[in-house]
Amino acid sequence: MADPTPIPAPAAVPVPAALSAPAVLPAPAVLPAPVVLPECGPIDERAWRLYLDVLEAGGRITAEAVPAREPLAELLRTGLLVPDGMDASYLAVNPRFVADTLGAAMNAEAARLLNRAERLTADLDPLIAAYDSVPRTAEPGSAGTQVTGREHVRQRIAQLGAACREEALTAQPGTTGPAALELSLRQELPVLRRGCRILTLYQPAALAEPAVIRYAATVTKAGGEVRLLDEPFQRTLVFDRATAVVPASDDLDRAAVISDPATVSMIVANFDRDWDRAERVCWNSLLESAPTRAAAADRVGRLLAQGLTQKAIAARLGLSERTVAGHISRLRDRYGADTLFQLGWLMRRGGEHDA
Repeated sequence: MADPTPIPAPAAVPVPAALSAPAVLPAPAVLPAPVVLPECGPIDERAWRLYLDVLEAGGRITAEAVPAREPLAELLRTGLLVPDGMDASYLAVNPRFVADTLGAAMNAEAARLLNRAERLTADLDPLIAAYDSVPRTAEPGSAGTQVTGREHVRQRIAQLGAACREEALTAQPGTTGPAALELSLRQELPVLRRGCRILTLYQPAALAEPAVIRYAATVTKAGGEVRLLDEPFQRTLVFDRATAVVPASDDLDRAAVISDPATVSMIVANFDRDWDRAERVCWNSLLESAPTRAAAADRVGRLLAQGLTQKAIAARLGLSERTVAGHISRLRDRYGADTLFQLGWLMRRGGEHDA
C-alpha cells in the first residue's frame, strides 16, 4: 500500500552565473567562409578588381577601406576573402584553395545529379507501367490512328522516341531544315544514351547540306549510324519494330501511327532492304570540309577535273565507288561528255572560266 505522505520536491540547486548563460568562445584567427557554388561564374569584374587591390595592399583590407559592399560580399561568398577574427578586416585566400574547394563541391553536386538521373527511370517505373497499361484504341477497320497538325505529329513522335527501348529506324528522303535537325538531336541523343540503336537513311543530296553533315557526325559520334541511299524511298519512322509513323498527306501535315504487326513488319522489311543497299559515309571527314551549298556532284566533278580517279574521289569524300559513279554519270549527262577524259577536260575548262 502506498504511503500517502507527499514527497517534498527537491530544492533547487543554485547555478553559477557563468554557467547559466551559453559560453562565448573566442573567435579563431580566421573564420572560413562557407563554400557556396557560384551561380553565374566565379566573380564579377568589380570583385575581381577588389581582390587584386587587397593583394597589392599585402593581402589584408580593413572594413573602412572597402569601396563598396557588393564586391566584398561576392568575394566572401566565393571564399576568396575571409573575415579576420582579431579585428574588423578581411584576409585574402589562395585562389588555388578556393578552386579546389569549389571544384570538389561542384563534382559532388554533379555526382548527385548523375545518381538522380540514373534513378529517374526506376522512380518513374510505376507511371511507365500505368501508361503502358492504358489500351490504345484504333479506328475500326484501320491499321492505326492518324495525327493531324505538324505540332501534334512532332509531339507523338517525341512520345514514341521517349518510350523507345531498343531501336529506332528513320528514313528521311529529300532535305531537312536546320531547326528540324536540332529538334531531332534533342530527341535522339537521350535515346542513344539509353543504349538504343538509331539507324538513319538519307539521300546523297544531304551531302550538300552542312546542317545534315553536322547532325550525322553528332549522331554517329553518339553511337548511331547514318547512311546514304541513291534511290527513292518512303519517309518512315519505326520504333522498336513495333510502331511505325508514315506521312498521311503530301504536305506532311498528317501522319499515320501504325501498330498492326503485319503492316509494321512489311515497313521494317523495306527499310532493312534499303539499309543493306545504302552506303556508309565517313561523316567526320565531311564535317571538316562541309560544303556551303555546292551539290555533291559538283564536288565530285571538281576532284575529277583535278585528275583524281573514281577510287581516289571515293576515298577523299568518304563515299563508295558506286555512289561516285552515279555522280559522274549525272555530270556526263549535264556536260554532254561521252568519256571520263572528255568530262574532266570540260570540267577543267569550266573551272578556268569561273576563275
